[in-house]
Amino acid sequence: MRVLLFLLVLNFVSTYGQNTLQLPEGQESTEAKITLVSWMEGHWKGTAFGGTTEEIWSPASGGSMMFVFRHMLDDKVNFYEVGHIRELNNSLIFELKHFDTNLHGWEEKDEVQQFRFIKADSNRVYFDGFTFENVSPEEMNIYGLIGNDDGTKSEIVFNYKK
Repeated sequence: MRVLLFLLVLNFVSTYGQNTLQLPEGQESTEAKITLVSWMEGHWKGTAFGGTTEEIWSPASGGSMMFVFRHMLDDKVNFYEVGHIRELNNSLIFELKHFDTNLHGWEEKDEVQQFRFIKADSNRVYFDGFTFENVSPEEMNIYGLIGNDDGTKSEIVFNYKK
């Protein structure tokens, strides 16, 4: 029985991260305004996926904050992301699209990756599968559940500094 319980716990931890949450099916996002994430504004740099990462977040305006992301591997661009956090239906949604080095989209033309707002606490803002953590005015962590080839998900941390 202990082995079965251990395997269930191990599967849960490997599938869902300790720093990310998932919004249950049918549950509505709680109310929030874009000012909740205004601390993310700026130019951030870090490392992930064996290379360097960079995110630039615009000031909050018009109910949204846009961003661009670049992943560099061996001093060459590996891929880009473009997206935003925006107000939608009295809440927030985090949306993004991926692009290769020639700006060819990974998602279909009208497809956008969407992550609904769950909640915020003292220094974290939780979306469905992503958590933005305000470590200090000069440092943030972004935790994301990333799909694996076998259908499971792993939590990846992006540590950024200004």
